[in-house]
Amino acid sequence: MISYDPLWKTMKERGATTYTLQVKGQISSSTIRRLKAGDSVSTNTLDALCKILQCDLSDVVLHLPDEVQN
Repeated sequence: MISYDPLWKTMKERGATTYTLQVKGQISSSTIRRLKAGDSVSTNTLDALCKILQCDLSDVVLHLPDEVQN
């Protein structure tokens, strides 16, 4: 599972808002809704987020392994 929790933390640290993402990175409002819902986004979007926030991918997403069921 992918978590966008690092994105919201990075945005807060850099004083960025979702409006910043829309204006500076031309990230659509529907993509922002997908991020908020934890849905998948394209690698192009992840690249744009890293450029806008001047950060690494690990500052945007976190991989959480699925629980193993026996």
